[in-house]
Amino acid sequence: MWFLTLLQAGGEAGAQTQQAVQQPSAFASFLPFILMFVILYFLIIRPQRKRQKEHQNMLDNIQINDKIITNGGIIGKVVNIKNDKNTFMVRVDDTTNTKIELQKNAVAGILKNEEKKSQPTTNSDSR
Repeated sequence: MWFLTLLQAGGEAGAQTQQAVQQPSAFASFLPFILMFVILYFLIIRPQRKRQKEHQNMLDNIQINDKIITNGGIIGKVVNIKNDKNTFMVRVDDTTNTKIELQKNAVAGILKNEEKKSQPTTNSDSR
């Protein structure tokens, strides 16, 4: 008999504690997802967009006689730009005058001119 009284008292206390506990608001439950998206935006999406803009700017500023490298590793000099087709004519070998046509999006970058060759350093210490 005392067991039933104990169960009944425990059930009433449990009901009171359930009423006291409130459910979190909808905003509070979505807050971790919102913070995760903001973090992903600043760590992944924004830098990628910046790189895409820089690459597109580089492609738009390629001129004849620029030395370029493709995504496949081909190095050549631009000899003709076809804006209507978004392609370049690139000379890859000067001796045989080998030319290939490449799409603009295949260009990985513009190589710097190597006009400034490094001078060998002389060691003035005589031993």
